Amino acid sequence: MHIDLVEISNFRKLKAARIGISSEKTVFVGANNSGKTSAMVALRCFLVDRERTKFSLNDFTLCHWPTIDTIGKSWEEAKEANTALPDPILSSILPFLDVWIVADKSEAHFVQKLIPTLDWDGGRLGVRLRVEPKDAVQFQKDYLTARDEARRIEEADANTEEDKGPAVVLWPRSLTEFVQRRFSTFFTVKSYILDPAKLMDPDYGEAKPQVLPDDALPIDGEPFKGLIRIDEIGAQRGFGQSDGLGDSNDDGPAAGSTATRRMSDQLRRYWNKHLDPFENPDPQDIEALRAIEYAQRAFDERLKAGFSAALQEMEGLGYHPRLKISTRLKPVDGLNHEAAVQYMVSVEDGENTLELNLPEDSNGLGYQNLISMIFRLMSFRDAWMRVGKIGGVSDTLIPPLHLVLIEEPEAHLHTQVQQVFIRQAYKVLRKHTELEKSAALTTQLIVSTHSSHVAHECHFDQLRYFRRLPATKTMVPISCVIDLATVFGSDAGTKRFVTRYIKVTHCDLFFADAAVFVEGPAERILVPFFVRHHADLAALHESYITWLEIGGSHAHRLRGLIEHLGLTTLIITDLDAKDTANHSAVPKRGAGLKSRNPTLTSWCPEKDDLDTLLGLKPDEKSKRYEPQRFSVRAAYQCPVEIEFKGTKSEALCNTLEDALVMQNHGLFAASAGTGLWGKFKTAIDDSKDVSELSGKILEALKNGGKAEFALNLLELENPEILQPPLYILEGLKWLSSQLRERQKDLGIANVGETQEKLAS
Repeated sequence: MHIDLVEISNFRKLKAARIGISSEKTVFVGANNSGKTSAMVALRCFLVDRERTKFSLNDFTLCHWPTIDTIGKSWEEAKEANTALPDPILSSILPFLDVWIVADKSEAHFVQKLIPTLDWDGGRLGVRLRVEPKDAVQFQKDYLTARDEARRIEEADANTEEDKGPAVVLWPRSLTEFVQRRFSTFFTVKSYILDPAKLMDPDYGEAKPQVLPDDALPIDGEPFKGLIRIDEIGAQRGFGQSDGLGDSNDDGPAAGSTATRRMSDQLRRYWNKHLDPFENPDPQDIEALRAIEYAQRAFDERLKAGFSAALQEMEGLGYHPRLKISTRLKPVDGLNHEAAVQYMVSVEDGENTLELNLPEDSNGLGYQNLISMIFRLMSFRDAWMRVGKIGGVSDTLIPPLHLVLIEEPEAHLHTQVQQVFIRQAYKVLRKHTELEKSAALTTQLIVSTHSSHVAHECHFDQLRYFRRLPATKTMVPISCVIDLATVFGSDAGTKRFVTRYIKVTHCDLFFADAAVFVEGPAERILVPFFVRHHADLAALHESYITWLEIGGSHAHRLRGLIEHLGLTTLIITDLDAKDTANHSAVPKRGAGLKSRNPTLTSWCPEKDDLDTLLGLKPDEKSKRYEPQRFSVRAAYQCPVEIEFKGTKSEALCNTLEDALVMQNHGLFAASAGTGLWGKFKTAIDDSKDVSELSGKILEALKNGGKAEFALNLLELENPEILQPPLYILEGLKWLSSQLRERQKDLGIANVGETQEKLAS
């Protein structure tokens, strides 16, 4: 048995999102403000802490707020017109979580409350947990009563002759205001059985949850009681101090989100639950209890002797009743101080080794975080498996599913430690003899992260990408979820290449606002250099861009991934002209040349004829995707007019290097250099026209040295004098405009624009 998927609807940024849950480990990735936290909060609110969680109007997706007010207005209008009130149905805008479990027929005793029909023979089972009015009719009635009372007082105030200033508008002015203040009074979470036959596939990452009939009846009780144990490690872990929340003795499924994070407190809680000899003692505890009794008697005798004089003096004052001082020792008391957990440091002193101890607060936050999380995972596992004393307390069956949620484990952790944790976390949760040999007990781990290092350690199939969707005229910005396991379908070769490439490059593609693919190491060095030092590209320097070095012969293999991510992408690549014999050629119009760059010919702009590629306008080099609402653009060498040795000519370039020389031939001619720089200077000096210069540059490039040439350019005393090739400048300006528009669509203020407004 395992959780197959969840669908979250109408909850914060997630209007309709499906999240596939891997059999072992699922990792949420995505740019900032993409909905990862919304998903974790939804899982927590609906599953972990339903009884104590306080939902509010703020949990409704923002685009539904006007709808709520429209519904309230329709109720008021119907009442004023003395017509029948509309049914108080809000089902289309209510937040809900659908949980789909796959179970075998032999496990029917665990899921009997969830089986939709008598002929169920194993497979998917669905449950909807929905926030809704406890009594919809009473909710409608109380709102109208509150509005009538507010309106009556407003009208009475308006009818007074005394001038009191502006008219007073009383609460509630709308249904959203009423819900905001009275949410806990009128709303609760109810559960419904879903029909597996009506489960539909997502459309471009947006889920299509089934619609419940208006007369659907909720099921009684907790649908997952005895079926799923859920534990959580939240993002805010407060190391170095106790947060004072939670019960130190509580190790229940919900304790993970609120209990203190100090190791001594965790050890004490583990002791109380699993080791305390006072709880259900067995023969192994007898000696420990006898030792405690001896210690308690000896301490009592010492207290009696020490306080005897003071107690006799009090008795002489006629104080009654008489006092007796006694102790009640418990082993766990030894953990109730800041030095209960210490870190040992070994120091070599000649031939001797000294063991020095420091309290837990003296250790680094990263190690505190790592040790704390690992120990809590062990505690979650042992509480689920009822290790130690807890095993003899309950006679109920162990739930077959254990769901563990971890939010942002990378906090305070060094890169390598992040990778170690995500590799080991699931192993820790399964390190128990019963779990290692039993397939009937399932552990599923869900992690949300902002760390590319955490994502790097996970299989591609375990990643769930949260994609921000730009706003429309009728919709505020929301997010959808892409299951990266489905990106490549049956194309095993492309999947293998992309997966290995992502592993090798260790890129942060899944967290960026945009991607820039560059042809080679020279572009990887120089294009970010242009962004930093060119005034027209300053906005890009403030954006989160991932730079990916992948040649045009392979960039197109990332097409499926980019299209699924919906990530705005600029591909800076080479024209790569070839002749009819498929040999590299100097670009020339009307010579029947082609491009041998697969990215240009098969992805964007899907042209191979050199004359056609040279003639495309800038806006014809981009590809727009609907309904995903993003674009991809290719930037390759384009014709540029230059003046060379007194003659204006059209320069046609084939690579970054010759485009740089053509754009900056005066700079290279005026300075002596080594390597390619020196060869370029010689080519400029010896060429009589642009055509001859192109041929000599092509010959100079055959012996390599491109990366060294790019590094030499970084040493320019004034980097602003180096002009970017026109095709790169046009591409980067396009990317800047795309990001500016996308930020507006997502409701994000542009950094550059904000600074300009502040300055003015």
